[in-house]
Amino acid sequence: MAKIILEIEKCIGCGSCEAVCSKFWKMGEDSKVQLLGSKPSGENFELEVKNIECNSEAAETCPVQCIKIKT
Repeated sequence: MAKIILEIEKCIGCGSCEAVCSKFWKMGEDSKVQLLGSKPSGENFELEVKNIECNSEAAETCPVQCIKIKT
């Protein structure tokens, strides 16, 4: 299992993650991205997945590096 971690406070709402991986990412009404299906964990949001799919590309395109992937 892999874990996708969103450091929400760092998010600037650019939308690059949603553009490359809309299956997992969506812009919220607060102009911050949402990691679909994730659960809060402290100040972050986390989602466990079997396959990281397009999330590695989402992490790479994020200009503020608020998306982390742990395998």
